[in-house]
Amino acid sequence: MLKHLSTEERRTLANRGALKRKNPGKIRLSVFRSGRHIEVQAIDDAKGHTVCAASSKEKAFKGNGWNVAGAEMVGKMFAERAVAANITDNCYFDRGGYRYHGRVKALCEAMRAGGVRI
Repeated sequence: MLKHLSTEERRTLANRGALKRKNPGKIRLSVFRSGRHIEVQAIDDAKGHTVCAASSKEKAFKGNGWNVAGAEMVGKMFAERAVAANITDNCYFDRGGYRYHGRVKALCEAMRAGGVRI
């Protein structure tokens, strides 16, 4: 099964599948973190499309995506868009195999402060 993937990639997929089974009908807030950037998007798995997203790659973003302050800014941007899209209550956090620490934690806390209930 999925022999071409590394152990970490298989764990990430298994965790994501478990989250989807435990939270049917909810919006998934998926995080991607690289060395320079951080991104978050709200995905409706039932319909198979992205509801809203925010990233440190956007032209409107003024800051650095590789530090905690930049992650907080992305979280605030996302929270504003999520409130506008009316998805503040029916969602859960998919950290994508990343530890809940540092930039991922700052992103999540900023989203919570902006009005998104996770």
